[in-house]
Amino acid sequence: MSVKRTNVEETNVEGTNVERVAGRRRWSPVAAVALITAAVLAACGSSSDSGATAAATGSDQKISVSFLSYNYGTPDIGGKGTQALIDAFEKAHPNITVKPQGVAVADVLTRLQTDTAAGSPPDVAQIGWSKMAAAYQLLPIVPVQDIPTRADWNAAMAGFSQHLLSAVAVDGKVKAVPYTISIPVIFYNADLFRKAGLDPTTPPTTVAEVKKDALAIKEKAGAQGAYFAVVDSGKSDYLTQSVIASNGGREVGPDGLPAFDQPAAVGALAAMQDLTTSGAQPAITATNAVAAFGAGKLGMLIGSTAVTASLQKAATGRFELRTAGFPSFGSRPAAPTYSGAGLAVLAKDSAHQQAAWEFIKFLTSAEGFTIITSKIGYLPLRPSLATDPKYLAPYFAANKLLSPALAQLDSVSPYRSFTGKRASQAVVAVQDDAVEPIVLRGANPASTLSSVAGQVRGVLGQK
Repeated sequence: MSVKRTNVEETNVEGTNVERVAGRRRWSPVAAVALITAAVLAACGSSSDSGATAAATGSDQKISVSFLSYNYGTPDIGGKGTQALIDAFEKAHPNITVKPQGVAVADVLTRLQTDTAAGSPPDVAQIGWSKMAAAYQLLPIVPVQDIPTRADWNAAMAGFSQHLLSAVAVDGKVKAVPYTISIPVIFYNADLFRKAGLDPTTPPTTVAEVKKDALAIKEKAGAQGAYFAVVDSGKSDYLTQSVIASNGGREVGPDGLPAFDQPAAVGALAAMQDLTTSGAQPAITATNAVAAFGAGKLGMLIGSTAVTASLQKAATGRFELRTAGFPSFGSRPAAPTYSGAGLAVLAKDSAHQQAAWEFIKFLTSAEGFTIITSKIGYLPLRPSLATDPKYLAPYFAANKLLSPALAQLDSVSPYRSFTGKRASQAVVAVQDDAVEPIVLRGANPASTLSSVAGQVRGVLGQK
């Protein structure tokens, strides 16, 4: 099957070969990945899940599952990692064939609407959380939790981050299972910290400290200081929500309507503007900021762990890359919001729904998340895998960059969706008409957010 490859910014962590240091073996990320992958494929080959699948679909009955994925649609690590997942699943479930379909991340919702209208929606779809609320309204999604028996669901979700499952639940039910999840952190250049007279072992923990350290880097190290990637090129608002929630506010109220015109939200975005006007943060796009950081010309980048691999690749041989947890506002606890996607089922008959569940169960299993983390770079949503020698312990021992994000998994702030079928348009309006003008172009935070809140209410069909 020919699949059009599209450019989506999906990353993972890369490294070098095994080295021997002082008579001991030191595992690099690549060597750890090789070991992990071999163990996973061996475990998959003896998986008992294939028996459950055979019972559900008939021991001699073949069935196919169509899978729409924006990771699969990339020619790099996202696509290769997704293919590795599919290969491992099919080896463990020989009676189920997966038929993947690539699509650009920005086109997922439109593609699903078109396919549904044509009567041929995919059985399983990877949908970004910023589009999930609209997807529930616009598409015939079958709640994943309704497909298996209660016992099967409970067994499959044992060890999964219960905090995250609760965060994505709708009316107490998980309609889409968390799949590829990232949490924003501080990426920082330890070499620039040293040049600025800063201690790289004590990175900033608050927004005020970020500003102070950024100004020191600009003054003493000859580089730009810091960049909060709230002006997201993908029109996602996960970092906007992270900043506002960390200041005690909400972008979206409990009723699904704008709350970003309230004092806490205004104060949070005013702080982002202050970083720019003070010179601590350059007035550039997130894409340019990532490039500047990779070139060693920016001290700190506050953004999603989805860019970890590209930054590590850029830093290799040039500077020491480190990460730290998302910064707070003063004494308030940091409240980063996750980005990424969930797995939703659109299969129309029970046989395909059961096969879709088996596929999702594998993708989100210990074996699945070991491949997802080691080959693509997303967080393992089963936290114990990071210390399990059978799965990801070698990987995390060799690579510490994801550790701060993993430590925040059980306290991550839930993604808040606007209400109604036009939720995605509301997000774009917030990002384009409020966040960018305030942070990069000096627009008045209070009046701009008040005006855009009224605009978004109109988009959502509210007065």
